[in-house]
Amino acid sequence: MFKTITLKPTKEKSILRRHPWVFSGAIKAIENGISNGDIVEIKSNKGRFLGYGHYNEGSIAIRIFELNQLTIDNAYWEGKIKKAISQRHQNLDINGKNNIYRLVHAEGDEMPGCIIDRYDNVIVMQFHSVGMWKLKEIFSKTIAKQLPEIDVIYDKSENTLPEVLKQEFQIQNSYLLRKIDASDVIASEYGNQFKINWVTGQKTGFFIDQRENRKLLGEYSQNKVILNTFCYSGGFSIYALNKGAKEVYSLDSSKKAMKLVEENVKLLPQDLQQKHHSITDDAMDYIKQLPETFDVIILDPPAFAKHIKSKNKAVQGYKRLNSRAIEKIKPGGYIFTFSCSQVISNELFKHIILSSSIVANRKVTILHQLHQPMDHPVNIFHPESEYLKGLVIKVD
Repeated sequence: MFKTITLKPTKEKSILRRHPWVFSGAIKAIENGISNGDIVEIKSNKGRFLGYGHYNEGSIAIRIFELNQLTIDNAYWEGKIKKAISQRHQNLDINGKNNIYRLVHAEGDEMPGCIIDRYDNVIVMQFHSVGMWKLKEIFSKTIAKQLPEIDVIYDKSENTLPEVLKQEFQIQNSYLLRKIDASDVIASEYGNQFKINWVTGQKTGFFIDQRENRKLLGEYSQNKVILNTFCYSGGFSIYALNKGAKEVYSLDSSKKAMKLVEENVKLLPQDLQQKHHSITDDAMDYIKQLPETFDVIILDPPAFAKHIKSKNKAVQGYKRLNSRAIEKIKPGGYIFTFSCSQVISNELFKHIILSSSIVANRKVTILHQLHQPMDHPVNIFHPESEYLKGLVIKVD
């Protein structure tokens, strides 16, 4: 049914270990007529069936979505979406006060290259594989049928697919469903309200992966003075204010981000708004000259390294940032520190905090080890899907 790609001898080993990527260097032969985004059948050098995947010219040549010889049709993809919806509804407390979550998490849901997020009555799709992008209509119709309360389904893949593919397939951000004329929505996360703009916001509009870690911060916020660095739209800040923080300072180098923070703060009662302070500055520079006034500091920087070649530089950046925060925080204070760089492992991140503590000459204790939530599942055969790691440390 599908055209075939044959691998070089022994290159099937990673697939037999269920890793979902085939790199271009592993390919021996590509059957004539295969184009970007096509579903292909993968075979070993000896002709053994290995799986089905989406082909794409580039380093990651095939993203595997199925290891069994099944019928790959519309019903197959509908089943994938239904399964993802069912898992979220079984394991998340979804209600009017908690309606922000990831519906499909790429390799974690065996749909590599496919991200689908929900913000109340809005669905935002973002594809990293043109093969998945070509299935957007099937996904949209299935979601609309399974979740009839959805008013908007928006494809935001122009921001994530390579330029050459955007030109080849004329990919533009577009609506697949639009019952209401709006570009933002007020959605809730554990009762905390956020204004989400799915058109202009980063990623799909919000950083959903920090939900449980924001909730944990709330438990440390009562009567505390808190600094939230790299704050983007102020997720941690809103939780802290709602949970009784004495004062919250939100810091970001982006004026656009600080505008988003202010919009979210305005959703709070007036007395809580007065406890919030916005700072537009570079986090490294600001922390360096910081007086010991903060009880809690949040360090949630963007990925310092997206590729292995940037790893060493990223390690130095994390050390510099964390050592400054550890040095400047009040005795007995808490730091929520994170890395979303795939190339920084959990063990390496802990070593970075150890080194930072030595540089700062402070006693540090790890209280919590943090990860991405269950709606960002990790495929155990694909360690790259475990990207978010964090620590809550106490500094004496």
